[in-house]
Amino acid sequence: MNRPLIISDCDEVLLHMVAPFRDWLGEARGVDFQMGTNDFGKALRWQESGEVLGQEDIWRFLREFFDAEMHRQLPIEGSVAAMNRLAEHADVVILTNLLDKHQQGRADQLANHGLEARVFTNQGPKGPALKAIVEEYAPSRAIFIDDLAQHHRSARETLADITTLHLCGEPLLAPHIDCAHRSGHADARIDTWDEALPWLLAALEIEKEPA
Repeated sequence: MNRPLIISDCDEVLLHMVAPFRDWLGEARGVDFQMGTNDFGKALRWQESGEVLGQEDIWRFLREFFDAEMHRQLPIEGSVAAMNRLAEHADVVILTNLLDKHQQGRADQLANHGLEARVFTNQGPKGPALKAIVEEYAPSRAIFIDDLAQHHRSARETLADITTLHLCGEPLLAPHIDCAHRSGHADARIDTWDEALPWLLAALEIEKEPA
């Protein structure tokens, strides 16, 4: 029988993204980032005028960040140790919504933080990419971890029997995003790795090691 498979997102699950993006915008682009709702498009304002950034400027800055500023991203507490623990019992891969040109950079970025894992890049809903990964690995069971509810919905619409954990480890973002567990598209919502790891080990049917 093939091993179980963990398919995890990266930004706000394994690495902080919003916080370093906010800091860079303020330092280098004259933009204030105030996350007060789940509407990302209204969170960014020009420091000089107070006007909300247009969508083209937001996307331009996101591209610039991932082109040159990924070194600012640091691991979410407990994420690397948890993923390495899971890798003792399952195949672990990363499914990240970045342009394909960033695939190797993301793999190198994670390796520099102590996590060696195969990286798949994707654009748009993640369900079709998940299906392709699951078909390639043919795991005994598959678990998907992501911070955004729409990706859990896409996962469930594509793979009805996949186990899903909604995890957002970024405190700036976690209170404001839609909850996939509440909407019925995730098996649980857990936002810290010290709680998520035991849940995931249980989902893999791995007994907790004695303290």
